[in-house]
Order: sequence, then structure tokens, then C-alpha cells
Amino acid sequence: MKKITLFTVLLTINTVFSQIEKIEPPFWWSNMKNPELQLLVYGKNISHYTISVSKEARITSVIKTENPNYLFITINTKKVKPGYIKLSFSENTRIIQEISYEFKKRRKNAALRKGFSSEDAIYLLMPDRFANGNPENDNTNNTYEKVNRQNPDGRHGGDIQGIINHLDYIKDLGFTAIWSTPLLEDNEPQYSYHTYAQSNLYKIDPRYGTNEDYKQLATELHNRNMKLIMDYVTNHWGSQHWIIKDLPTKDWIHYWKNGEKGFRRSNYRMTTQFDPNASINDTNACTNGWFDTTMPDINQTNPLVLKYITQNAIWWIEYADLDGLRVDTYSYNNKEAIAKWTKAITEEYPYINIVGEVWMHNQSQIAYWQKDSKIGLIQNYNSYLPSVMDFTLHDAITTVFNEDKATWFDGLIKVYENFANDFLYPNINNIMIFAGNHDTNRINEIYHNDINKYKLAITLIATARGIPQFYYGDEIGMTGNKDKNGDGDIRKDFPGGWSSDANNAFTYSGRTKSQNEYFSFTKKIFNWRKLKKVIHTGKTMQFIPQNNVYVYFRYNDFEKVMIVLNNSLQKQELDLKRFNEIIKNSKTGKEIISGKTVSLQNKLQINAKTPMIVEFQ
Repeated sequence: MKKITLFTVLLTINTVFSQIEKIEPPFWWSNMKNPELQLLVYGKNISHYTISVSKEARITSVIKTENPNYLFITINTKKVKPGYIKLSFSENTRIIQEISYEFKKRRKNAALRKGFSSEDAIYLLMPDRFANGNPENDNTNNTYEKVNRQNPDGRHGGDIQGIINHLDYIKDLGFTAIWSTPLLEDNEPQYSYHTYAQSNLYKIDPRYGTNEDYKQLATELHNRNMKLIMDYVTNHWGSQHWIIKDLPTKDWIHYWKNGEKGFRRSNYRMTTQFDPNASINDTNACTNGWFDTTMPDINQTNPLVLKYITQNAIWWIEYADLDGLRVDTYSYNNKEAIAKWTKAITEEYPYINIVGEVWMHNQSQIAYWQKDSKIGLIQNYNSYLPSVMDFTLHDAITTVFNEDKATWFDGLIKVYENFANDFLYPNINNIMIFAGNHDTNRINEIYHNDINKYKLAITLIATARGIPQFYYGDEIGMTGNKDKNGDGDIRKDFPGGWSSDANNAFTYSGRTKSQNEYFSFTKKIFNWRKLKKVIHTGKTMQFIPQNNVYVYFRYNDFEKVMIVLNNSLQKQELDLKRFNEIIKNSKTGKEIISGKTVSLQNKLQINAKTPMIVEFQ
């Protein structure tokens, strides 16, 4: 029997407690444009180790923080080929641990991937509420919250497999891209289905599936000529994030209470980011305040943090073969730091698209955040953000179709005035437009399930400049009011997504007559839009609404389309001579919704609360 000495015991204890527990990113790729790779290495009391690397790579810096459990190692990977390099961790010249770190081969043309654009129509869904494709992962041993479909704010069991199972349904509707709300692990004890309080940035929440499942989702979409957009959160993490529980540096997150760990809610006043008269205290209260009690605010001005979230976003794009990002609460981040984050990603992928949530109610303030904005350049600021969300158009849509009588300020003049400010945006076609999303009251709730108003709104979203985004369930008339009933009411389960559901709205026979009317209209409009370049990239000519009837044209050198929205309660007759500057010699057109041929001479009649889309022939 081998004799066990005190030295052997101490050596064993030291080795066990000194093992490397995590390295992030878990692997990387050769031939990336930026060769500098920052590895976060985590383990008990590892900061005293000496690090070396095999000759294919070169260590350019090792940063030790006040927490001895971390090392931040930067490696120049310019000469690293696909395969493995060896990382050695030594103490007093004795190697404690060696780790093989993998570099994968990139997909062909990975850097040249084309992101989503105005050619696309985006279907937004919440995975927990869409469909449960794998009941086996509803609850897991390593996550706190369990499934409870009776709780509107609890987990309901939807997952990635549920999305995959219904991709043909989404494609059949006419949509070409999916934006799913976040899928990364959120291990909060409550409200974790929301998934914006993430606890591991390199792991899909096991109740949604695995990393491989997410990659398979992208593959299945690409097989259908569809795209996948990841919802990415840069502003905050969850309180259960493993790094939050053992911070590398005190300034990894923002603190309040005299520099000690504590909570202070953001004032949410994003105007302080560019207000030349704003107090520093107010500005800091917006960007440094926490979004909520369970969401520690990340300090992007810390270079280690910024590098970490930049590499993480690139890792997911490369790993899952993503087609773009939607960035949550974009304008709550430190604006200089988030610009560096965005620029780094778009330099690695020059044709990818990133849309930022800039929830503001003034076009100039939203336009400030789009790449190359002349408004931003007044302050020598460029966000490098390709796309923003048109919240002012959304504001208009939530009221105008309930305003039956037009005034100087009410009715469709609101939509007209919104488009009148298009000159503020540097890239008007690369703006996301929408009637509703996962944070707003359901559009059919606002319209009291009046399908005629729904048709007016969807016609507008499908034919206006920009990238239309559609919220799951609106196509079957789903309703919800978060002001009265909470967030769960606008995020109800899609009927038929669970085997126990009485009705399956994914099928014609499973839908009611009313649901099929919503569905059929949505399908017709968005499938028509798919092939219409004049809608994707054409110019707009609009005419001041009269009698609450709004007429605008989308046109290019080859096509013209006239859109008429009659928002009044009466049948209207339009004198088409008013539009001669664009109709010119055209005599007839095909009305897309009805399929009828209409005359473009003299007069055009349109029923009350009705849209028309007329293709010139």
C-alpha cells in the first residue's frame, strides 16, 4: 500500500482547489478578422499561476483582477490553424494543469453572411408561449422554476423543438425570418420565461433545449430560405449569473449606496444620453441604474466586460450561423461603449444586420441611434447600429384606426406626419416597423377584435418602407391587455402548441371561422410582399389624407403600387386626377386583396374601414 504523507494530502488539496473550472469562450475559430482573443479563465485562487501557450499562438497580455479566481488571457490567434492549442498553468515552474483549447474551421463565407433586410418579414415569438415540442425538458434539476401553465407569469414549457415543428406554418404565412425572444439560460426563481435576466451567456436554457438544438433551428430555417435573429442583451444580466455571484472586478456592474453593492432603478430617461442640458447625475441614473431588481446593470465601460460581451455575440453568430441580432434596451447602455460593441461585430461581419430597441417617441431621437446619423454627428457620435425600431409609427398605429373622424391632429394624418420625417434617418429602408410586440398591448385588443381595423394596420405594415415585424398570434386574432392583466396576458400560449390544447390553431380545421379570416388575410398580404422589390426598396410618395382616407404609392423604375387606407365610417369616392403626377398614363391595376381589376381613370370607390393595394398594370 502506498504511504500517504501530509505533503501528499496538501498537494492533493492544492491541486483539487486550483483546477480550472471554466474557460470562456469555450472554443473559437481560426481566421477571424480580429486575431486578439480574450479568454476568461475561472477557478479557485488561480491568479498566481503562470500561463504559457503552445507555439501556434502568442500571449499578448494576462490581466489579474482583485478577485483571485479570475485570469483574463489575451492570445494572438493570427497563425492558429483549426485544431487545438495547449494552455499550461504553472506554479513555481511546476505545471499544475494543461488544457487543450479548440479552434474550429469557419464555414465558407462566414464573414460575408447577409443579414435580414427590407426583403424580409419577421415573425416575433416567445418560445415559452409558442409550442412545446419536447415535454421531457419542461423541468430540469439544475434550474429553479418549474412549469406551471396556470400561472400567467410562470413557465409554460414552450421550447426550440416546438419552434422547429412549426416552421412550415410560419413560412406558409409569408414570413422569411424569425426573431425569438432570448433563449439563453435564465435561472431566476420567478418570471424566468421572460429570459432577459440571463444566468449563462454561453448556454441555451435547458428548458428550451440545448446549444445544438439552437444551431439546428438555424439550419432548419436556412433549409427553408429563412433567417434567424437572436435577441441579445448587453445592458444587464440576471442576478443568478455565475459571474454576478463572484464578480471579477468591483466595477463589472454598476453600484449604488456609497459604492457598495446595492440597487437603484434606472430613471429610464434615455434623452439624457444626448441632451446637451442634462445633468451628469440624471445621465448616470439612466445608463447606470438597474433595469429591475433581478437585472444587475452591466458596466460596458470596463474593457474586460466590453470584450466579453463582444466576443460572446460573435461566438453565437459564428456557432449558430445567425443572420442578425436584435439588441434589447440598446439606448440604456453607455453610448460610447455600445458603439464599440456594434462596430466590432459589423467589422467582423460587414453585411450582417443589427436592430436596436430604442423605445423613444420622437423621430429625431430615434434617428440619433442609427449608423451615420447626421443628428448624432452633431455631437461627434456614431452608434454604428444599422437598424432601429420605428416606435413613433407604432404609437400612431395604436390609436389611428380607432379614430373614425379625422381632425387636424387625429386620424391617418398621424401616419402621414410620421413618414414626413423620414428625412431624419440615414437609411430609411433599414428600419423595423411593427404594430405590436411582446412588450405592448395586443393590437387586436386595441382594435376590440375588429378585423377591418386589423386589415388596415397590417396593410400599412406590409407596404410601408422598412422591415415589417409581426407578433405571433396576431394572425389568429389573439388579444391581451398588460395594463389590466399583466404581461402574461399579452404573452398567452399559442393554441395548439401543447398536445392537451382543445384547439390547434396551427391548422385550418383547428381554427375558428374568425381565426381563419385573420389568418387568410395575413397570409395573402405577406406572401404577396415576398417578391415585391418595389415594396422592399422602392421610393414613397404620399398624399395628405382627406376625409380620413390616406393614399400613398411605392414605386421604382419598373413598378408602381398604390395603397389606399379608408379609415372613415363611410364609403368614399376618390378623384384619381389628384394623383396624376404618379398615375400618369396608367389605366388599370390589379387590387391584391380582392383580386379584382380596377380602373385608374377618373374615380375610385372604396368601402368604409377598408384597405386596397393596387398594382399598376
